[in-house]
Amino acid sequence: MTAFVKILAYLFCYALYPFSWLFPRTEKVLVFGSYRGGFNDNSKYLFLYACEKLNRKAIWLSTKQSTVQQVRALNLPAYHALSPKGLYYALRAKYWFVNAYTSDIAFFLAGGAKVVNLWHGLPLKTIEFGITQGPLAKRYAKKDLYEVFTHPACFRRPDYLLTPSPAMEDIFAPSFRVQKDQCIRAGYPRNRLLMSDLETVREHIHRYESPATKALVEQLRKYEKVFVYMPTWRDSQRECFSKGFDLHALDSAMAQQNALMLMKPHANTIIDRSQTYSHLLFLDGNVDMYCVLPFTNVLITDYSSVMYDYILMPEKELILFHYDYEEYLREREFTMPMAENITGRQVFTFAELLQAVASPKANEEHSELEQSTLPERREIVDKFWGASMQQDACAAILQHLKLM
Repeated sequence: MTAFVKILAYLFCYALYPFSWLFPRTEKVLVFGSYRGGFNDNSKYLFLYACEKLNRKAIWLSTKQSTVQQVRALNLPAYHALSPKGLYYALRAKYWFVNAYTSDIAFFLAGGAKVVNLWHGLPLKTIEFGITQGPLAKRYAKKDLYEVFTHPACFRRPDYLLTPSPAMEDIFAPSFRVQKDQCIRAGYPRNRLLMSDLETVREHIHRYESPATKALVEQLRKYEKVFVYMPTWRDSQRECFSKGFDLHALDSAMAQQNALMLMKPHANTIIDRSQTYSHLLFLDGNVDMYCVLPFTNVLITDYSSVMYDYILMPEKELILFHYDYEEYLREREFTMPMAENITGRQVFTFAELLQAVASPKANEEHSELEQSTLPERREIVDKFWGASMQQDACAAILQHLKLM
């Protein structure tokens, strides 16, 4: 889409937006959507819960027909957001549940709706209107006219914002320019599986997940140990396997101990998939990692808030690979001192990473390190998740909104 055509499309949507305020909305209809039109993250799990537990019409809306077909294959209601029924339900629903913005459904249909932003991570790094440097500062700090014009959903304040703990509320509220009384104190729906027994996870996979996810979980049974690499998105979108990252050496290290490493870059990250490996498996966006993480042993990440989800499983190991720390700081600031708000083993070079995963002895040392940091780990869980750990997150959200 050329810039000219894009501007015309936005002008058309802006013209339609005021009319979305004219439609009567009802609590009997709830609509759900996710970023890039997918079926994933917090809104997915809240949608599944609502379909099972509520006597209301819960509808999944997406701008991707493949996602609509995916949800319908589960015998659950889903429509293309711009289809006649999709438009109808988007305009009738009083509550919109999104993982990021109203663009998860269609921003120009959101007038008069109560937008519940479930978000998709905890803010170790600055987010939204807390961003003051790097590429995204052009949008949030400088409010560049073109950025504002082409990202209207980013400037639509949510009516409700999911924040798991008081410490997170202090960061989330100003980042989204909302008052604290607009925050819903509850955990993340997507983490229900991380705190469930494996049989419950398997039941969920059998009922709701794709054949590819089912096959992947079965494949993991073949290995002695399963690692998963999940780096965060770089605002510059630079390739995340740089700085001497030797995938062949990593593949060899996995093969020597009959281990597998799942490679799951952020969906926005550009990577080279031209090479193939025997013990490294690159996953695409159709695999829901929150179904898979319970069947892994070690998470390798960097500044991604997936680390805080993963440590909800106390028996799991965590490695933080901070090979580009200084460069990352030039793109995005942290909301709090990083060293005081992380746990696990920290490595800074690929050689250190390879040592951390390459041999059983290194893994034993890693496990001992994890055991030695358990008190610190519990403190971080309490800070980031608070009392939400003791709740059924889905029920808490819907009860707060008086929907159940």
